[in-house]
Amino acid sequence: MANPAAMKVLVSGGSGLIGASIVRSLAEDRIDVVQLVRRKATHSNEVEWDPRAGEPVGDWSKMDWPKLEGASAAIHLSGANVAAHRWTAAYKREIADSRVGSTRTLVNLLKKLEKPPGSLLCASAIGIYGDRGDEKLTEASPPGTGFLAETCRAWEAEADAAARAGMRVVHLRTGVVLAREGGALKKMLPLFRAGLGGRLGDGRQWMSWIALSDLVRAVRHILATDSLKGPVNLVGPIPVTNAEFTKALGRAVHRPAVLPTPAFALRAALGEMADAALLASTRVIPVKLAESGFHFDFPEIGGALLSLV
Repeated sequence: MANPAAMKVLVSGGSGLIGASIVRSLAEDRIDVVQLVRRKATHSNEVEWDPRAGEPVGDWSKMDWPKLEGASAAIHLSGANVAAHRWTAAYKREIADSRVGSTRTLVNLLKKLEKPPGSLLCASAIGIYGDRGDEKLTEASPPGTGFLAETCRAWEAEADAAARAGMRVVHLRTGVVLAREGGALKKMLPLFRAGLGGRLGDGRQWMSWIALSDLVRAVRHILATDSLKGPVNLVGPIPVTNAEFTKALGRAVHRPAVLPTPAFALRAALGEMADAALLASTRVIPVKLAESGFHFDFPEIGGALLSLV
């Protein structure tokens, strides 16, 4: 890998939980980070862009092109929060468009540079595998069915256009990210600390997770490992069932976790999202990370949760 101090990385979605952590890690190593932001740029390391102007005829008049030149890599993390709202038809369109359309825009933008970056790391999700029961899923497994799987397939297809333009493309198929400062764990902790936590449905569905710190280290590893390309599963090496996760979190906060939420109640409250995001079983193994020599600081759920809570 090149001298970090001489590197430049373009990042979209750098204000979210994952993006902010990656940007901070890069900056700590004196890597030049240029963030693509949808608002008016207010700092010297920001460039305003419109992630919905995806067509080649889009309006690029506001782009600060000189700031984008010379990047060795781009990391694309933009996308509406899947769990922010009930899945109405309108919100499902927003979820899909914010991923597929923004990726198309970014790829077109990168292709317009005098020297496009050598690598594009684009967010994706293990939702591409769908609800697969006890099946062990690797990067070689075929996509599943359903809204999330179809969205991820379209998302990755747009990123693959960068590969046809000569860039190394990596699809970051991320699982449930565990962090004290945000995401699913932050929402669950108050309930579990009050002794009101429990499994979801029958608890037999598999949950593929990764500690935020390991995710950031994995992205840095991928940036530095040119042999990694295509889909890469960003999950820990030991997936757990929802029941196992529930017990581990209860132990971590020293509270019982014996109040299950029935599947019918989840469906009544959340509709389609309950089956796709909470009750679906996705048992994913990070084969490519393991084969490339990456080592997890938190390979098992008990230690990860104890470190976070």
